[in-house]
Amino acid sequence: MNETLNTSAKFAARDTIDSLPDGASWDEVLYRLYIRQKIESGLATAESSRLVGTETVREQWNQTRNAS
Repeated sequence: MNETLNTSAKFAARDTIDSLPDGASWDEVLYRLYIRQKIESGLATAESSRLVGTETVREQWNQTRNAS
């Protein structure tokens, strides 16, 4: 894997964990890390212009539904 990506993920994980209260459970830690990863992934997708507009999704959905 890319070392830079691993390093930034490591720092992001530390930052997320450090922001939790001392009594946080494992479930809370894992949930927060999961949410942060999903948000960062979504932002990266948006920045790379790989988003599909609502109208395009609706058209594709209607085409799929009508093909059945």
